[in-house]
This record gives sequence, structure tokens and C-alpha cells, in this order.
Amino acid sequence: MNDPYRGRAPSLDDLAAIAEAAFAALPKGFRDMAGEVVFRVDDFAAEDVLDELGIPDAFELTGLYHGVDLGHRSVFDPSPGPSRVFLYRRPILDEWAERGDVSLEDLVTHVLVHEIGHHFGLSDDDIHAIEAAAD
Repeated sequence: MNDPYRGRAPSLDDLAAIAEAAFAALPKGFRDMAGEVVFRVDDFAAEDVLDELGIPDAFELTGLYHGVDLGHRSVFDPSPGPSRVFLYRRPILDEWAERGDVSLEDLVTHVLVHEIGHHFGLSDDDIHAIEAAAD
């Protein structure tokens, strides 16, 4: 596998560029349905986020959707802030290094699509079922 990051850890900016390219490569209908979603790359989730989710090890969380999913929005509710998808660089890099069988681009795409699935109102079980059916 051609690895442009061989010998160096991709930076936050590198991962953001990979995520932007991954989103741009998704089918237009999928991108259109996602609407206005803000992507952010951090090294790790904040401690309060980990505590709220009951996750003791920051390396266990590669991504997170934050916002009101499309299935729970109503014209009668106040306008929600922008939906955000967080990608966590260090856990993604850790999984990438441990697996060794997937490109960084494919892993970032996987995490990104998973979190956008939450934006669509899908549960983890729903997303896993879709992934299993696609394999």
C-alpha cells in the first residue's frame, strides 16, 4: 500500500485535509443530505465529553457527532446550531497503526461516514448493520 505518511505522524491539518477530501468523494446525494455539517479535528476528545459518554480511555473514541440529528429536528423548535462531526487524530492514528490493513484515508472515511450516519439519526447498531450488509 502506498503510504504518503510513512515515517511521520500526520498532523491535525493533514487529517482535516483527508476528511475534506473524503467528504468531497462521497456521492453527491449523500453530501446534499448531510447539509451544513462542520468538521473539526482534535487530538483527543475533551475530558468532559469522555466523562459524559462514560469512556475511560481517550484512545477509545475516534469520532463524535454533536448536534440535533435530522430525524429530531422540527420547524417548531428553535434553530439548532450547526451539526458538528469531530474526528480525533490520536485515536485514529493509533487504530491505523495497530490495524496495518487499512489506509489512513479509508479509516478517516469510515469514521466520517459513521458520524454522519448519526447526523442522519442512525444508531451505532443501525450503522453496523449497514456496514455488515455492504461487506
